[in-house]
Amino acid sequence: MTLYPKLILDALTNVRYPGTGKNLVEAGMVEDNIRIEGMKVSFSLVFEKPTDPFMKSVVKAAETAILTYVSRDVEIQGNISVKTMQTPRPEVTQLLPQVKNIVGISSGKGGVGKSTVSANLAVALAKLGYKVGLLDADVFGPSMPKMFQVEDARPYAEKVDGREMIVPVEKYGVKLLSIGFFVDPDQATLWRGGMASNALKQLIGDALWGELDYFLIDLPPGTSDIHLTVVQTLAMTGAVVVSTPQDVALADARKGINMFTNEKVNVPILGLVENMAWFTPAELPENKYYIFGKEGAKRLAEEMNVPLLGQIPIVQSIREGGDNGRPVALDEDSITGRAFLSLAASLVRQVDKRNVEMAPTQIVEMHK
Repeated sequence: MTLYPKLILDALTNVRYPGTGKNLVEAGMVEDNIRIEGMKVSFSLVFEKPTDPFMKSVVKAAETAILTYVSRDVEIQGNISVKTMQTPRPEVTQLLPQVKNIVGISSGKGGVGKSTVSANLAVALAKLGYKVGLLDADVFGPSMPKMFQVEDARPYAEKVDGREMIVPVEKYGVKLLSIGFFVDPDQATLWRGGMASNALKQLIGDALWGELDYFLIDLPPGTSDIHLTVVQTLAMTGAVVVSTPQDVALADARKGINMFTNEKVNVPILGLVENMAWFTPAELPENKYYIFGKEGAKRLAEEMNVPLLGQIPIVQSIREGGDNGRPVALDEDSITGRAFLSLAASLVRQVDKRNVEMAPTQIVEMHK
């Protein structure tokens, strides 16, 4: 049997790229460099981005198509080479070079108000005059688009130094990105861990975050691949753990603290936030009702020798602010507004303290 390029191209028309539904030839993904020596074949497939989640499956499908539609005797030399149209993202150590502090907001379990704290903390930091970015890394349950009332926003791409970069949405002085901008909000996100991690890496490394004083990452509840992806992708300043005073939540918060301080992860805990610390009715602002227990997170902070950054009460306006896209931290004259501004100030103090403590170590490293 004699091989020639058209046989290879015809075989590749049977493989469709999932991102567009077009076959590889129609999509212009087969580079014009098909080389044939007897029954040996080699060529390149071109993908738009080096992080394309379909890359491996498409390459495998292309190999199978050639063996199926051309001949089982074809030998594909050195596998199929892959090229990308986009300049690869920088190495981990060079990601986000204009960001001063990267802080993960975490919780041991869901339902403790971690995303509400993240949104209001970001707004409060912006109100204090800092440049703030917020990444909604809760891939399977993104909530930031609703909390900022930007559900209809569609971030666009801008070409910078040969790379297509996502431009974050901006509102209330906060730069914001979420997987929620790119998926159907009414459909479940059915992704395996690898796809979720790749999507997250794109939102971190392929976005125009620019100069930031604080880059907050709203992590999913619990401990997962996403947490490992973040700590392996970024040099984090530290983590903030959110919990209610309830014993069940505190048990999971303890696990979250242990995850970050594990020697394989080694991310400092900047402090604990006690959310839903007490209930205060609007008509009786001086009254406190400890629905979920009293000062449980405060005791845990003392036990684990980490700072208690703040206690946030349950007030109806917090829920209303989250639902209508106007975080309560915008109203600095309210009880909750003042609570979140105090929380932001506490975080700044802890970050400054850590940076001062790290400075001598960095000087020693520079002189080695």
